[in-house]
Amino acid sequence: MVRRMIDAGRLVLERDGYANFSTNRVAEAAGTSPGSLYQYFRDKDDLLTVILDQYWDEAAQRVEASLADRLSDSPDQMVRNVVNALLLALEQDSQLLHVAVEAIPQQRLQSRHQALRRRVQDLVSTYLNLLLRSSGRNASTRAWVIVVSMEGLAVRWVLDRPDISREELVEELTALVENYIGALIPEA
Repeated sequence: MVRRMIDAGRLVLERDGYANFSTNRVAEAAGTSPGSLYQYFRDKDDLLTVILDQYWDEAAQRVEASLADRLSDSPDQMVRNVVNALLLALEQDSQLLHVAVEAIPQQRLQSRHQALRRRVQDLVSTYLNLLLRSSGRNASTRAWVIVVSMEGLAVRWVLDRPDISREELVEELTALVENYIGALIPEA
């Protein structure tokens, strides 16, 4: 029942947008009464929090899965894998991404989005520590720059759909990150 309500809430959020998101609409879409919905969720904000938490968790898991077993990859291959995983994760539910990024007040998303970014940033930081171990540079700061840049560009590509193919975007992001990482590697 709870899963059905969450799925219905996600459907209503995507279909009707944040401004029209209501417990009555969710209950109707779930084929239940608003009273039944209130047995599991305090209010629409409580349900919205669960929906967005699950969305960001799913996106993080997809990206993490592409990174976790690839710490020995070359920078070129690692960046391509991350970019592709990020794009796939964001495209998976682009309607919900649109609502989450452009319609919902950002303070509602801040802590959850930060947690997602931190999970991916930690993996990138680990990779950079392995790659740049002799440089003594701050891998955490570098990872933040890379993750935020890639995330921002990927989100805008999914939402704006510019006249840029996926392959072109992957190439450009790969070049951007490779050049950045390459500038960090001390010459022998």
